[in-house]
Amino acid sequence: MRKGKFRLSSAKIIALGFAALIITGTVLLMLPVSTADGQGASFIDALFTAVSASCVTGLVVHDTATYWSVFGKLVIITLIQIGGMGVVTFALAIFKASGKKISLKQRSVMQESVSGTGVGGIVRLTGFIVTGTFIFEAAGAALLAPAMIKEFGVLKGILYSLFHSVSAFCNAGFDLMGVKGQYSSLTSFADNHFVNTAVILLIVIGGLGFLTWDDIRTHKFRVKKYRLQSKISLFMAAVLITIPALFFFFAEFGSLPFTERLQASVFQSVTCRTAGFNTMDLGAMSESGQFIMIMLMLTGGSPGSTAGGMKTTTIAVLAAAAVSVFRRRSDPHFFGRRVDDNVVRRAVSLIMMYISLFVIGGIIISMAENLPLLTCLFESASAVATVGLTLGITPSLSLVSRIVLIALMYFGRLGGLTVVLAAVNNNKTAVSKMPRADLNVG
Repeated sequence: MRKGKFRLSSAKIIALGFAALIITGTVLLMLPVSTADGQGASFIDALFTAVSASCVTGLVVHDTATYWSVFGKLVIITLIQIGGMGVVTFALAIFKASGKKISLKQRSVMQESVSGTGVGGIVRLTGFIVTGTFIFEAAGAALLAPAMIKEFGVLKGILYSLFHSVSAFCNAGFDLMGVKGQYSSLTSFADNHFVNTAVILLIVIGGLGFLTWDDIRTHKFRVKKYRLQSKISLFMAAVLITIPALFFFFAEFGSLPFTERLQASVFQSVTCRTAGFNTMDLGAMSESGQFIMIMLMLTGGSPGSTAGGMKTTTIAVLAAAAVSVFRRRSDPHFFGRRVDDNVVRRAVSLIMMYISLFVIGGIIISMAENLPLLTCLFESASAVATVGLTLGITPSLSLVSRIVLIALMYFGRLGGLTVVLAAVNNNKTAVSKMPRADLNVG
């Protein structure tokens, strides 16, 4: 047997990094100083909260504002910040700040972590991600500050502004509005244009992906020079905000005045991918509206962003593949570029994995809790897509259902292919092929 160094793949490093972050968060949240009553959280409650924060989901079993102490809230927002930027990005930023040389292996891990196209320029991109994150979050806090200061006073208002800005940019969905009503999210600000606009902008900016913003910074309005990924991300974001917003406007919020109706429609359309805030009572929406929200949650944001889900580019590739079949083309096309067969296969695999987990998770929760299947599917979609929206069942779920959601949140944050690659040790590529056979489908 040959002896050699034990090497971890990039996928395993990313998976273990998030696991280490979750374990650290769990231990800290179990300390007596972390809860308002000084008793400390139970292991399963601390684990659930740490996973939800690290995976920037937003599902909670206790109201964040009233259950956790100041220290506990600090732990949660730190987990959100590190989880939103990515454990690898955060670690490499510390390496860079300390003046240490970043190896090729570390660059490769970073490239996979942010869904980059190559290792070239990845250190520069790391600096851009960290700087851009803090700039956007500071700007968001400044936009939220007037409303928060008016509501909670100067010091508390500033701290609340910063907390919600970080949570919104990282698409986490954690809020401190429990002081106005437990699990109320942003419903008390449903008619506040400044809060709605600021949160919408933060969610969209965080969900577009760092590579897209790098293109915008580098090429400004010369869209033709953008990466193909950036073009698809921008196009899909526009479509997935506009069409659902129109549905919500005409089918769900007809009782509201025009301005509030439009604002609520856009907000719910944006927050489903994948922020977890809400300004309306989601339980009062129709089943059709809830199903559309499930589809939006599963779609998610762009690759290399703070958002989760299957990603907009995955859906776009599948749609383009279908169009190519209808038009009898050999390959899918985007903006004058051909999409490789391997990309199509990866997209199909990802969609199959996410849908399978989403359905299986929903069925298990429905059976364990004896609740309607649509309600449980909403919960499982929210977990696997790291959204954080809920129809109100999370705090009352049993241990079995919580474990299911924990697994779904962890899987969803890492991404399907990362989990598969981390679990598979075989690095060999098969060179032999089975005999070909024709098969009719459809």
